[in-house]
Amino acid sequence: MTNPGTDFRPDWVSSPGETILDLIEERDWNQAELAQRLGFSTKHLNQLIKGKAALTEDAALRLERVLGSTANFWLNREAKYREHRARLQARERYQTWVGWLDLLPLPELKKAGVIPNERITARNKPALVETLLEFFSIASPDEWQTHYGAMQESFRRTRETQSDNGAIASWLRLGEIAAERLESSKFDKTRFIKALSEIRQLTALPPEIFEPELRRLCFEAGITFVMVPAIPRAHVSGVARWLNNHRPLIQLSLYGKTNDKFWFTFFHEAAHLLLHSKQKKTIYLDDPNNHSQDTLEEREANQWAGDFLIPPQYNAAFTILRSRDEVLQFAKQLNIHPGIVVGRLQHDQLIAPSWMNDLKTSFRFSDSEA
Repeated sequence: MTNPGTDFRPDWVSSPGETILDLIEERDWNQAELAQRLGFSTKHLNQLIKGKAALTEDAALRLERVLGSTANFWLNREAKYREHRARLQARERYQTWVGWLDLLPLPELKKAGVIPNERITARNKPALVETLLEFFSIASPDEWQTHYGAMQESFRRTRETQSDNGAIASWLRLGEIAAERLESSKFDKTRFIKALSEIRQLTALPPEIFEPELRRLCFEAGITFVMVPAIPRAHVSGVARWLNNHRPLIQLSLYGKTNDKFWFTFFHEAAHLLLHSKQKKTIYLDDPNNHSQDTLEEREANQWAGDFLIPPQYNAAFTILRSRDEVLQFAKQLNIHPGIVVGRLQHDQLIAPSWMNDLKTSFRFSDSEA
């Protein structure tokens, strides 16, 4: 006789009822006899076998005594069966949710490794729905709309074209995941202000030298700093936000590429955290390529960042800079990268946008980061 606790190899897709039927067939019992031995009505046993009634702890103990194996075996069979049924039902729902995918930047999410690097077809879209719900830590597109729809009310955009909320939400979520992997320390505003002075001096250094120092100084001040490749449809170079009441985040994308925009964006986001820390639910989305930043908060952050990089006491000397040598000498005097000086001159329309761009440095993500 088969010992169900040792020789039996269950098909985890099948229901416990199928195992019960196999075992009573070996014993040449019918359902009525088994029901009598178990102390169940024939109707209840039939519902149990068909999976319409849940297999409870009491039923598992009775099956242990009557058919063998252990109560744990029967409960595991029930749990696996219910899980499988739930997954089948979920897959049916995923099929009805595939339209949600149209809101998301699938090529960029594929490049980021969030979804498989394969052709997107009608057949694999339901699986993509499941993968992306897990990515966003959301149960369904309805909850996604509720959560990120509510988050949109907290967005402070610097350009009207920042309207692709699917792209923005995806980029923000990539930053959240990157932040989750990092340790965090308690935010210290005084230490952060001091750290910013040290970070300012890093602007003259190449990325391989300044980046680890930048991360260290931010961490020690309680700032979570992450860099996430840009999602073009988001039109975002940086964001300042609070992940919770105690954890501020600066997230940069390298959207804009050059070091003058990178550093201005960093100090612009730092300004938001310093000047607007009471607005912890606000998410500041910034794009250095846009100059129509007409909100009070954006004007304040712009002014603070500009003055921090090139202090007002140097304005007289700054406004008359016209030659390459003058820019290099001025940048050396302030201990900042000359590309920052060029970018400011261009922004203030003191020189043409085409002048001295060779003094700027282009940044890009390494293959491992991208």
